Amino acid sequence: MDSIFNITGHLAPSQDDDTQDTSSSIRTFVSSLVLNASVALLIFLAFSLLRPRFRRVYAPRTYAINKSKRPLPVGNGLFSWIPAALRVPDTEIIKKSGLDTYLFLRSIRTKFIVFSVLSLASAASIVPVNVRGTMGQRGLNSLSMGNVDAKSDWLWAHVTLFALAVAWTMRALIGELRVYMGLRMWWLTHPQTTRRPGAAVVLVSDVPANMSDKQLENLFEVFPGGVGQVFVNRTSRRLKKLVERRDKLAKRLERELTGFAVKCTRAGQLLARPQTRAAKSMFKPCDVFEQCADALAECNEQIARSAQNRTGELERQSTALVRFRRQIAAHMAAQTTLDSRPFRLGRVTTDVDPEDVIWANLEISCWSRRIRGYASFVATLALTVTWTAISAVLSTLVQVESLAQLDRFAWLRGHSLLLGLFSGAVPSLVMALLMAVMPRLLRALLYLEGTPRRSEIRLRLLHRYFWFQVWNVYLVTIFSTSVFQIAVQSLGRPAQIFELVQTQVPQSATSILTYVLLLSFVGAAKEILQGVPLALRYLKPLLLAKSPRELQRAERPGEFKWESAIPTHSVIFLMGFSYAVLQPVVSWFAAVYFGLFYVIYRYQFVYVYDDRAWSVHGVSFPRAVQQMVAGVYVSELFMLAMMVAKLQRSASAILRVVAVALVLVLTVVVHLYINDEYMRSDHLSVRRAADVDANPQMATEFPSLLDSDDSASGLASDELRARNRVFATYRSLVPDIVLRWVLRAVTLTPEARDGDWMDSEEELAGGHDGDVDLARQFSSPEVRARPESTLWVPLADPMFGPLARELERRGRGTIRVAAQGAEVTTRGKVRVDADMEI
Repeated sequence: MDSIFNITGHLAPSQDDDTQDTSSSIRTFVSSLVLNASVALLIFLAFSLLRPRFRRVYAPRTYAINKSKRPLPVGNGLFSWIPAALRVPDTEIIKKSGLDTYLFLRSIRTKFIVFSVLSLASAASIVPVNVRGTMGQRGLNSLSMGNVDAKSDWLWAHVTLFALAVAWTMRALIGELRVYMGLRMWWLTHPQTTRRPGAAVVLVSDVPANMSDKQLENLFEVFPGGVGQVFVNRTSRRLKKLVERRDKLAKRLERELTGFAVKCTRAGQLLARPQTRAAKSMFKPCDVFEQCADALAECNEQIARSAQNRTGELERQSTALVRFRRQIAAHMAAQTTLDSRPFRLGRVTTDVDPEDVIWANLEISCWSRRIRGYASFVATLALTVTWTAISAVLSTLVQVESLAQLDRFAWLRGHSLLLGLFSGAVPSLVMALLMAVMPRLLRALLYLEGTPRRSEIRLRLLHRYFWFQVWNVYLVTIFSTSVFQIAVQSLGRPAQIFELVQTQVPQSATSILTYVLLLSFVGAAKEILQGVPLALRYLKPLLLAKSPRELQRAERPGEFKWESAIPTHSVIFLMGFSYAVLQPVVSWFAAVYFGLFYVIYRYQFVYVYDDRAWSVHGVSFPRAVQQMVAGVYVSELFMLAMMVAKLQRSASAILRVVAVALVLVLTVVVHLYINDEYMRSDHLSVRRAADVDANPQMATEFPSLLDSDDSASGLASDELRARNRVFATYRSLVPDIVLRWVLRAVTLTPEARDGDWMDSEEELAGGHDGDVDLARQFSSPEVRARPESTLWVPLADPMFGPLARELERRGRGTIRVAAQGAEVTTRGKVRVDADMEI
C-alpha cells in the first residue's frame, strides 16, 4: 500500500516519483514473496517432521472417532501426507465427513480451476500486450492494463478475455448449483438423514401463551400425513440450577477419584483417602468421597422428586416442537405462513437437533428478540465504523515511508531490504490480525440476538463477516488508497481524473497482492501446522483434563471454523477476479492460494477435523456461490470504470464500454436466473418426495445428472452410474462435448464403477427408525436430565472394589461407578478408550 503521507505539493507526479514508486512496488512484492514463501516453507517442513510424532493433533480421526469413519493411516514419510490426501475418493469424503465438507472442498477446487485457467489465458494473451504497452509503466506495473494506451485497439484483448472469463465462471457456478441441488435432495431423502430423530421435526417460535397443545396439533394437521406429536417446551429455573449443581458435583467426584487412583497405583497400595473441611461438619475434617457422594445423591433425589411433580413446577415457553409423520410435511410447514397476525408463529425451522439448539435463547420473548436484533444490527454498524478507523490508522502507521520521516526511525532510510520487508509484510499482517478478532465479536452479537440454533448463527455469520471483510479489507484499507491518490493528484485539474484512474487503479493491485501472498503461504501453512491446537491438545490434558471423561473429550478432533473460512476464501476470490484482467499477477497467486488450501483441506477433513455433529445439509454452499457472484460484479464495475477512463473519441473505445456494460447486464440476467431456479428454497422438494415414495430405492442411489440422451444410450447400468459420477465431478467446469469424448476414449476402472456414495446397511442400522418421543429426546437439558449419575473412573483394579461399592451404596441407587475403558498405567498415566460411550 502506498503511503498516504507521501504527498508532495505537485499536482502531477514527476519522473523521479514514478521511478521511486516503481522501485517501491517491486521491492514490496519481492520482499513479501520471499518472506512469506520462506516462512511457509519452514512451517510446512515443521509440519512434515512433527506429523508422525503428534498423531493426537495431526491425525486424531485415525483413532478418536467411530471406527466406521476412520480413514486409512498415513505413512511416516516426509511428504507422504500429500498423496494420501489426494487419493481419497469423493465418495469417502461424503461418507466419512458429510455433504457440507464435500461441497466446501468442491467450491475450493472450483475456484482453483477458475484461477488456473485465467492465469494461463492471461499469460498467453494480455500479459504480452501489457508488457509492450506505451504508457511507460515499469517494474510490476508494466504487467498491468494501465500500461496500455487508451487509443490502442489491443484493449479488445482485455475486453474479450474478461467477457469469456465472466461467461465461463457464471456457467461453472450454474453447473455447481445444479450438482448441489441434486446432492442436497439426495442427501435429505437418504436413509442416513431420514432415520435421524429430527428429520421430520420442526421448531416453532412465537407460540402464543393461550394456544393449547391440541390447537397446535389441529393447526398442523393440514399437512400431508398429519401430526405425530406436539410438545410445548417447558423449563424450570430451580431444576436448571439443581442439574448444574449435580453435574458439578459429579465432575468433582470423578476428578478426585481419578487423582486418588493415580496416586495409589504409583504407590502400589491403597493410601489414605483425601480429607476436607466443610461448613456442614463445623469445619471438622471429613472424607471428600463421602461428602461428594452424599451431596450428589441428595441432588439426584431432588431431581427425581421434581420429575414426579413437573406439572406445577415447569414454566411454559414460547416455542414448541412438532413431529410429523412424513418428512415432506415438515419442510412444507417451514415454508408456510402459519398466522397472518404479527408476532405469532413467526419462525419454523426444520432438521432440529437437540445438541444444536441454544436452549437459553428459547426463553426469550418475541418482542425481546426483535429489540435484540435491532441492537445487534446497530452494534455491528458501530463495530464496522470502529474497525474502519482502526484499520486506516494502523495501516497508515505501519507504512514504512511514513515512519522513515520520523526522527526516531531515521535509521530506516537507505535500508532497502528492511524497507521492502516492512512495507511488504507488516500491513498485511496487521490487517489479518484485525480480521481474526472480528468473527468472535459478530458471533457473540448473533448469540445475544436470541438466535435459537448454533448452526443458524454460523450461517448468518457467513453473510455478515463476508461483507465486513469486503468493506474493511478490500474497499477501505486497500482500494481507498488509490482513490485518495487520484483525488489529491487531480486537485485543480479534474480533467486528469480519467488518466489517473488508468494508472492508479491497476497500481493498487500491489496491496492486494501482498495480502493474497500472506494468506496463500503463511495462512495455508498456519492451517496445516495447527500451532494453537498443537499446544492446547497437550496442555489441556495435562492442566485441565483430570478424569477419563475429560481426557476423552480432549482427544476428540476439533471442529472447522466454517463461518470464518468461507467468507475469507470468498474475499480472496473477489480480490483475484476483480484484478484478473487489470493486473494478471493477482490471479496467478490466487490460483496458488486455492491450490494450496485445496490440498491442505483434503488432508485436514480426512484426518483432523470432525464436523459430523454439525450438518446443515449443504446449505452453506449456495451462500458461498452468492459471494462469488458478488466478486464477479465488482470485477465488472472495475472493468467498466477502466474502459470509461480510457474512453476516447473513437467508435472502438465506445464499443468497448458498451461491451463491458453488456457483460454486466447479462450477468444480472444470469444472476436473476440463479436466484429463481436455485435459491428459492433450501427445503425438500415435493417432486423429490413423491419420487422417493414411488421408488424408495432412489433414496440410496446417487442422483442422476445425465441428460436424457446419455441415460438412453444403451449402456449397462454400472457404466451409466460411472458416467454420472464423472459428470457430477467435472461437468460444471468442462464442456459436455469434451467429457463425452473423454468417456468414449477412456475405459472406467472397476473401482470407479463399484464406488459407493452411501453408507452400508450395517452403518445405517444404528440410526433411528420409528416414532420419536419429543418429551424425552427434544425437551430442554434440565427436563431431560435423569435422576442418576454415572461416574467414569479408573477403578478397575480389585483394590478399589470396596471403594466403588461404598460409593454406590451411599448413592442410594442414584450413583453408578463405571471403570470400563479407563485404566491407570504403571507410569501413573490415565488411558481411556476413545470408542467408549458412558
